[in-house]
Amino acid sequence: MRVFVSWSGGKDSCLALYRALKAGLKVEYLFNVLNEEGSASRSHGLPKGILDTQAKALGTPIIYGRASWENYEEEFKKVVRGLKSMGVEGGVFGDINLQEHRDWVEKVCNEVGVEAFEPLWNEEYKRLLNEFMSSGFEAVVVSAKADLIGEEWIGKAFNQKFIQFLESQGLDLCGEKGEYHTLVIYGPIFKHYVKVLETTKTMKDGCWVLQILKFSLL
Repeated sequence: MRVFVSWSGGKDSCLALYRALKAGLKVEYLFNVLNEEGSASRSHGLPKGILDTQAKALGTPIIYGRASWENYEEEFKKVVRGLKSMGVEGGVFGDINLQEHRDWVEKVCNEVGVEAFEPLWNEEYKRLLNEFMSSGFEAVVVSAKADLIGEEWIGKAFNQKFIQFLESQGLDLCGEKGEYHTLVIYGPIFKHYVKVLETTKTMKDGCWVLQILKFSLL
């Protein structure tokens, strides 16, 4: 089956892509909704340039929409209808246990007439994280809620040390409620390495954010 992957640039969408490929689905496109200006992802705030670079590293084309939160669903369905017209039959999503997210995904996919796949759904957190790391994926922490996670973790490797910190604080290990976000820079399905060369840290809307100023494809 030909599918798209709802792509955030982070660990969950990446692991969902990995599992979809292992299951034999034919991933034709990555799909991300940008902000109205088209400069960064609406959900995680990652620059469009870094998402383009990830897509090149994976060897998979990426398709974009542009939306505010108010017209996000309308734009999402518009783009998916376009993908359907090109022969795409389903979408792959990286939700783990937020029922309202799954309900929304199934609703919009049903309205457009494509099948929704949730390969990570209801899996145990540590199993997912261990699979991500043991498979050889590499990621960095690019944002975190400042009242929960300190600035010192921003820009650091997403690894067992970070997971142990989350566990010690009683935080959601997968960051399902936006406690933190990651950027995947390499892994077994990557053809190239995404090298982050220059960054700065800022505070935005109560979150520490890693602003990626310079990067390259190795």
